[in-house]
Amino acid sequence: MWQQILAYFQNLEQRPVERMAFLVGGLVFFWMIESAIPLLELKYRKTKLRHAAVNFSFTIMHLVIHTFIAVVIVLVSDWCKASGFGIIHWTNAGILGAILISFLILDFFGGWLVHITEHKLPLLWRFHLVHHADNNVDVTTGLRHHPIESVIRGVFFLAAIVLSGAPIYAVMIYQTFLILYTAFTHANIRLPDKLDSALSYILISPNMHKVHHHWQQPYTDTNYGAVLSIWDRMFGTYTTLHPSQIKYGLDKHYPNEEDENFMLLLKRPFKKQL
Repeated sequence: MWQQILAYFQNLEQRPVERMAFLVGGLVFFWMIESAIPLLELKYRKTKLRHAAVNFSFTIMHLVIHTFIAVVIVLVSDWCKASGFGIIHWTNAGILGAILISFLILDFFGGWLVHITEHKLPLLWRFHLVHHADNNVDVTTGLRHHPIESVIRGVFFLAAIVLSGAPIYAVMIYQTFLILYTAFTHANIRLPDKLDSALSYILISPNMHKVHHHWQQPYTDTNYGAVLSIWDRMFGTYTTLHPSQIKYGLDKHYPNEEDENFMLLLKRPFKKQL
């Protein structure tokens, strides 16, 4: 069974249609769930479909960029294996060890570290604010990233592969989980408070990530994790806020009434900030 699972993920990067199926399937599933049990009553500029179209436009650009980054990911992973470079190879970790080490390091670098760096460095924040400018956070918001941010995140992800020595099957397992989990954490869904709270001890829960999208600091500068919440708890960036108190958008840098203006969002990082 393990061999079949590994064989599937080993070549998943070469099957873009299947990878797209995970992305689309996760979106459709959580789209239906958030329609049934919404967390907040969102007020779209026009319609939910138009809002989704804006966010999908950024997704298409991200996928094009990732097509090139994916080639580099495979080359770097193969180089680590051939040269025996990375924690996995230095420790002679087995298959389960390789998956665990890869998951932890990829999530730390590609999730928490790149995210906090984008918030702390003004130049990078210019591009990341496109994600935070969304005034109606739903399942499609997880896809809303400026193309330059996609490159930035790719650099951190590649650094994680080098450090961990992650084999390609471990990289694909993490990326597949991340795609689905990002849809889950951004979806406008209401979980029972106790379930959401229990989940947040190990994983990023929907309510936990919604706090990060609150329009004012210091809440914007908390809960940076992508999948695991342990990094925020470990480094003191974890906080809570009841969903009833959450308001999405930004209190500066970008006009909230223009949160669905695709061309302005695309060009804004290159202009002087408000």
